[in-house]
Amino acid sequence: MRERLVSVWRRVLSLSWPVMVEQTTRTLMRTVDILVTALFSPVAVAAIGLADLYARFPLWVGLGMGSGAIALSSQDTGSRATANRNEAISQALVLGALIGVPFAVFGVLLGEEAIALLGAPAEVARLGGTYLAIVLVTAPARHVALIAARALQGTGDTRTPMYVNIVANGLNIAGSFTLGLGLLGAPRLSIVGVGIATAGANVFTALVLVGALATGWADAGLARPTDLVITKQLVQVSAPSVAEGLVSTLAEFPLNAILLGFGTEVNAGFHIGRRLYQQVTGPLSRGFNVGASIIVGQSLGEGDAELARFQGWATVGLGVLTVGTFGVVLAAAAEPLVALFTDDIATVAAATDFARVYGLTAVFLVTFSVLQGAFAGASETRVPFVARTSGMLLFMLGFTYVVGVVLGYGAVGAYVGIGLTYVWMALVVVGCFHFGGWAERAASMLAERGSVQTD
Repeated sequence: MRERLVSVWRRVLSLSWPVMVEQTTRTLMRTVDILVTALFSPVAVAAIGLADLYARFPLWVGLGMGSGAIALSSQDTGSRATANRNEAISQALVLGALIGVPFAVFGVLLGEEAIALLGAPAEVARLGGTYLAIVLVTAPARHVALIAARALQGTGDTRTPMYVNIVANGLNIAGSFTLGLGLLGAPRLSIVGVGIATAGANVFTALVLVGALATGWADAGLARPTDLVITKQLVQVSAPSVAEGLVSTLAEFPLNAILLGFGTEVNAGFHIGRRLYQQVTGPLSRGFNVGASIIVGQSLGEGDAELARFQGWATVGLGVLTVGTFGVVLAAAAEPLVALFTDDIATVAAATDFARVYGLTAVFLVTFSVLQGAFAGASETRVPFVARTSGMLLFMLGFTYVVGVVLGYGAVGAYVGIGLTYVWMALVVVGCFHFGGWAERAASMLAERGSVQTD
């Protein structure tokens, strides 16, 4: 058993570390964008912050479509159904590009109005609308990039997306400095330059990853889409994952309104505490999520449901040991870490409490993340959707409002409500992974699209 466990951990780590590196550079890129924008004015920071609320929608759609791509890609790789795998990848790319068009139209035509709808002053709405239009016009490319990366990861190739995204994120960082601040003879475009850098990186990533698939440089390839069964399955797997992301994003609006009611410092503390958690543990959790998707999906494609189940639990154990340890460290060192972001006493106090909540619930968050990935590899994205949505409605919003606002406990209601959210999410996916029929669902879908393993 020990040798079997270590074997799974080695494979997960070999698949996950490129994803972790990629996510670290992506986080760095977003941090640089905020730092550069802060050099312009507080208005610019507010503008890009509000615009990013809307920019998360195509991000979650792309990630959701990527769930369908990684599910079919990993399973068909395991079953050696290369033709079906290539068609599934191609169909996912086409669907993603088409779904991105409405976002582009929205950004160009309604960007400023969308920012103003949030109560932003006229100048913030103008700048935010301009930035949002530039970023959202490349939503089709963003979708294609996310889907192509997930599809390649499903084949076991996590390094190609890493290489491409490291270069793209580096170009984004360089572009933000150069075009935003007017360095090296370039015009000083301020927030417009930051937006152009992000949009250019989106297009670059999409073109290079699709090129890798089209030229045979990657392990997978492209094919002319013809099979409606594959189309149906992509939609079946992707839709709950897309909905999960959209609900999560929508919940941010009332949550922030509740927290603002407790005071501006509490709201700021929430964002700082969450950012600390994401910076410390986010890359690890994302890496284990993708690693679980790959190994579970490929094992199911090979027809070995028992191995897939063991691999899922083994990856949960690895995540709990690593991310859980970092979470404890974050909880213990929360106050000095928070002090790196602000010296306002009230904000430091709130941020420290939020950071401790995230740190102490890290084991539950990583458990959810790993099993979310395992379920994606099994084509079962409904369970994580139900877990996250019910948790956010019952505890993050419901409990926080009742205890914090109605009963008057203030920020304490938010601390407990957020903590209970992640405990609930973990319990739901653990129960469903143990008792659910996800392996049978995957086998049925494999048979339906003709991807059953052959000798």
